[in-house]
Amino acid sequence: MDKLNVLLVCGSGASTGFMAANLRKETAKQGLDWEINARSEAEVDNFASEADCIMLGPHLEYLLEELTERYKERNIKVAVMEKSYYSILDGAGALKHIQSLF
Repeated sequence: MDKLNVLLVCGSGASTGFMAANLRKETAKQGLDWEINARSEAEVDNFASEADCIMLGPHLEYLLEELTERYKERNIKVAVMEKSYYSILDGAGALKHIQSLF
């Protein structure tokens, strides 16, 4: 997908802020027009309406089922970022994972 709105979510929004920056660099390299935002779990409902995809930090896996159910009517993809790329803030790994959802 060339155009996508991605919401990265973690406890406070700090670690996903770094992931968002690396994911933006990767999408720019590939010529993708994605909007990528990082927010805390408390802010999910405030920003979900704009999202095509919500990616949760691995430590928030317990929210996966709840958020998937909550946003299924809007066709928002919800997934948990894999520790393999999240732990090293690998934007390329995150990009591949997101693309696999669509």
